[in-house]
Amino acid sequence: MTEAENRPNVARMYDYYLGGCHNFAADRAAAEEILKIFPDTGVAAQSNRAFLRRVVRWAAEQGVRQFLDIGAGLPTQGNVHEVVRAIRPDARVVYVDHDEVAVAYARRLLPTDGRTVVLQGDLRRPGELLADPTLRATIDLSEPVAVLLLAVLHFVPDADDPYAAVAKLRDATVPGSVLALSHLTLDGLPTLPTEQGTAIYRRSSPLVPRSRDEVARFLDGYELVEPGLIKVAAWRPDGEPQAAVSHGYGGVGVRR
Repeated sequence: MTEAENRPNVARMYDYYLGGCHNFAADRAAAEEILKIFPDTGVAAQSNRAFLRRVVRWAAEQGVRQFLDIGAGLPTQGNVHEVVRAIRPDARVVYVDHDEVAVAYARRLLPTDGRTVVLQGDLRRPGELLADPTLRATIDLSEPVAVLLLAVLHFVPDADDPYAAVAKLRDATVPGSVLALSHLTLDGLPTLPTEQGTAIYRRSSPLVPRSRDEVARFLDGYELVEPGLIKVAAWRPDGEPQAAVSHGYGGVGVRR
């Protein structure tokens, strides 16, 4: 096995929670440790995925035809391009992840139709990402774009200034563009299990759960869409199964 396969990876752990098959023994072992501490993590992952589908449908119904999914991870059921094209067949989708394994899998599994693109890029370097020629050939930044930051910002420590990165993405888009995000929180949870869970994740990546007020700062410059920034399962629920558990806040904003 390669070094990458011997070390747990957050994208592959998420894939395991969702019942996927693109994960290795190290990922499954770490995920099972998390499930012993927080047994509902799998359901919470499904809730986050259902939130993604709802916000993508909402944005498409508002007329958005361009989607930039940063921290996309591994493809699974209900990918952005599948959801949006049921409403807008001409939509363009760019998936971005910094993990080379996730990018390689995505390039093998996703369609090569010229309107679905997978890039290796880093949220912490938005300038490089926005300047990528493939992104610029796929997405027209003079038209509204939905930027999706689902379950990714809590892997960016404050030292890397995630607020500045999100602000740069905002400033590169036109009014009417959308930011959708979900973010892990430990609000209201007991200290010991959260410390244990955080330590497991830090074998793979920094993990920075944030409070509601801290998450809300990412939406500065956007007009919040009702019902605002709330637990992801409560954002416009539509009866999808297992949508009652949330480990984080979610919200959608429209750029003013």
